Amino acid sequence: MTNHDAPRFITVDDFSVGQRLDNYLIKQLKGVPKSRIYRIIRKGEVRINKGRKKADYKLKAEDIIRIPPIRTSTEKEIRPSEGLLQSLDSSILYEDKGLMVINKSHGMSVHGGSGISLGIIEALKSRYKEPIELVHRLDRATSGCLILAKKRSVLKSLHEQLLNHQLEKRYTALVKNIWSKKKHTVDAPIYQNSRYSVIDSKGKNSVSHFHPVKNFELGEFSASLVDVLIESGRTHQIRVHAKFAGHPVAQDNKYGDAAFDQFMKKKGLKRLFLHAKTITFTNPTTSEIRRMCNQ
Repeated sequence: MTNHDAPRFITVDDFSVGQRLDNYLIKQLKGVPKSRIYRIIRKGEVRINKGRKKADYKLKAEDIIRIPPIRTSTEKEIRPSEGLLQSLDSSILYEDKGLMVINKSHGMSVHGGSGISLGIIEALKSRYKEPIELVHRLDRATSGCLILAKKRSVLKSLHEQLLNHQLEKRYTALVKNIWSKKKHTVDAPIYQNSRYSVIDSKGKNSVSHFHPVKNFELGEFSASLVDVLIESGRTHQIRVHAKFAGHPVAQDNKYGDAAFDQFMKKKGLKRLFLHAKTITFTNPTTSEIRRMCNQ
């Protein structure tokens, strides 16, 4: 635990503009019970521009927040290696004052957790020393285009585009078995349990469109190279839908076919064959439509 023996004064940055005071404090005061956070707000121990505010107050740019002396959880300092930082620098496909698009490498986690001490988001926050957040996620085993926002307004706009199907994400995958060269739509709800994502009626609506572009006869097995367009963004969506359709993605250690994966490994394929090749969106800062392509 860390003791703050004197009040702290924090100036609201662009990324926190529009956030509720209570939600902001919950993030700032790690390990502090929510009941105590609401109590210090209610008693006026938290001040904004020297005045009292309610928990639902929406933060404004340059607001100065006074946080009283309080004990918080100690967080280990994140120190990404110079090699990781150089790798991230070289992976940047596009950047402006509001957002960044990178080419995420296979095997790199987008954030820490579940035994992973450091992910892309923590490394970039350490590098830039400024607010930055994930707009969406990619599985650790999946490579390709990933968007990060540097402003809350940009994050909100891109999330709205995702919700309204205005942000288009296309993938390339190699799947087991030959798939006829026509578009195949899998519309099946996905439910995430403690270990896997599964097709289940109690899950969330999920839609994926698969378009085979090339088929391969490999002797014992056959395969299809497919373009994939997703309308939703559920955890492991493409992998789960591909399996459901009878065409599991190659080298998928969660939802794949073990015999097919072993065969492909002998052919030299040692990673999940799933890549986020393009992402198309309207840049909230410039209002221009951008199509980032990473074949």
